[in-house]
Amino acid sequence: MLNRFSRREFAKLFGSAALAPSALPALAAAAPADTPSTAPAPHLFPKGFLWGSATASYQVEGAVKEDGRGVSIWDTFSHTPGKTNNGDTGDVANDHYHRYKEDVQLMKALGLKTYRFSVAWPRIFPNGTGAPNPKGIDFYSRLVDQLLANGIQPYCTLFHWDLPQALEDKGGWQSRDTSEAFAAYAGYVAQHLSDRVKHFMTLNEMKSFVDIGYRDGRHAPGLKLSVAKVNQVRHHAVLAHGLGVQAIRAHAKPGVKVGLAENAEACAPVIETAEHIAAARKATREENAGYLTAVLEGKYTDAYLAHHGANAPKFTAADMKAIGSPIDFVGLNNYTTTWVRADSAPAGYAVVPAPASYPHMMSPWLRVGPQGLYWGPKLIAEIWGVKEIYITENGASSTDVLTPDGHVYDTDRVMYLRNYLTQLHRGVSEGVPVKGYFCWSFMDNYEWADGYAYRFGIHYVDFKTQKRTPKLSAHFYKEVIARNGLA
Repeated sequence: MLNRFSRREFAKLFGSAALAPSALPALAAAAPADTPSTAPAPHLFPKGFLWGSATASYQVEGAVKEDGRGVSIWDTFSHTPGKTNNGDTGDVANDHYHRYKEDVQLMKALGLKTYRFSVAWPRIFPNGTGAPNPKGIDFYSRLVDQLLANGIQPYCTLFHWDLPQALEDKGGWQSRDTSEAFAAYAGYVAQHLSDRVKHFMTLNEMKSFVDIGYRDGRHAPGLKLSVAKVNQVRHHAVLAHGLGVQAIRAHAKPGVKVGLAENAEACAPVIETAEHIAAARKATREENAGYLTAVLEGKYTDAYLAHHGANAPKFTAADMKAIGSPIDFVGLNNYTTTWVRADSAPAGYAVVPAPASYPHMMSPWLRVGPQGLYWGPKLIAEIWGVKEIYITENGASSTDVLTPDGHVYDTDRVMYLRNYLTQLHRGVSEGVPVKGYFCWSFMDNYEWADGYAYRFGIHYVDFKTQKRTPKLSAHFYKEVIARNGLA
């Protein structure tokens, strides 16, 4: 647990120079990222393990009205009174659109091997379909070139929630046309970037943008649809993924890998006994039935369809064949654990609810459960024979503040990351095929409806001046990367 440091422990982690008041912000001037640490690292990861970090377009880019970008549903939603904390918007956010070169230098100083970014659909097709916007694709081309010039592999997500408003006006994800529009957009981006980008993810967290945006109304577009309509939206999302996979394969250069980034339920046994582990395995398949299970099996489970009955989604055999298009890897966004116990019910398991005292980070939903980073990938690999997995998001929210001497001592986040990475190492050491890890987030950013109230970054951002400051967690992560493991 790293929630408290003695001077000796601090010096052991970061070197004696780290005790100087000005040491922490000087990450960019530190030793080269490939300088090996002399400290022992018994929890080593495999050679070539990819250490990365991630952001999303609307959360960091800003420049919402520049260079031909169209309006997204998040522009509309965030400018609707009462929808976001303090009325916060992503109009400027981190100004990454103008500061990407500076940000890439921070990535290089951290020692990142890879960076996961998302493309803003309305930058490429301002109206969702029709004529593409050359200035839009040019920005991402410049970003990719900058990453590669600094030895950082680009991993590209094609949809991270900023749907063009023009498509929402025509029904959005309630319309099958949006699934087909996504495929056209995905194929276009792959055609223009796949000479340099070799890993594409179709959609990010279908479960989140469908359930929170179309069922609960707390995220864009702010709808509270019926069960039947939500199920159809869900179907159109997984269909978009499948059609997108096909479009990427049709238009990308050879050697490209395709997957997705999903916040699948990471089901873990409440006690590691055979009966509870078997229950967690059953739960992994059924609790993800509408999303990841459908993608990896090309069908909805019988229990899922029976549960929804007349409210089940309407689909064709061709739809399911597209949804089940073979993918090269699975990306998992993991923050919490779904605890499962064996049960005599027909399902064979029961989800154990979290008590009020359950520990969580600043975001109320972010219940601390590092075991999910072991059991989630492990069971998914076992059930579906997945050979390549990436942890595409994992991180912690806090209300970080700068100390008077300009530091951010986010010991809570360091504790969180250490515990989760320890569980990840447990799985990898047993042969679970996790090939890389992307810390969320590279820097503080616009946290959707929460605005700027909660911070997930390992770099602190002063949103008034746009100054970036490495937090204690950035120095911790830099050391993890340099060692390729945990001490």
